[in-house]
Amino acid sequence: MLLIPCPNCGPRDETEFHYGGQAHVAYPENPAELTDREWAEYLFYRDNTKGAFAERWLHSTGCRQWFNMLRDTVTYDIQAVYPMGQPRPDKENTATGTAAPTLTSPVSPEGAVK
Repeated sequence: MLLIPCPNCGPRDETEFHYGGQAHVAYPENPAELTDREWAEYLFYRDNTKGAFAERWLHSTGCRQWFNMLRDTVTYDIQAVYPMGQPRPDKENTATGTAAPTLTSPVSPEGAVK
């Protein structure tokens, strides 16, 4: 079982989350101008990286917030959790192991940001 560190709720069981695919996939600037082949490449072709991979996750049964996670696809080690819209952290700056550095401030039980 995988324990995912939600940036808002803290560590939670993987069954509370939904995988959202590869992170940092840019939407085409002019989708109407794409050929069928270019549109198919945007929709269906994703990286299949062995090692560190940036993914999108939704905490569907918790805070219902989207976030990005850098996870090793071989060992399942979560290397970093960071907000949507932020760039992928460098591999050199992330910790390895099961404890993932959370790059956002968690919300306290009282609702105030720590």
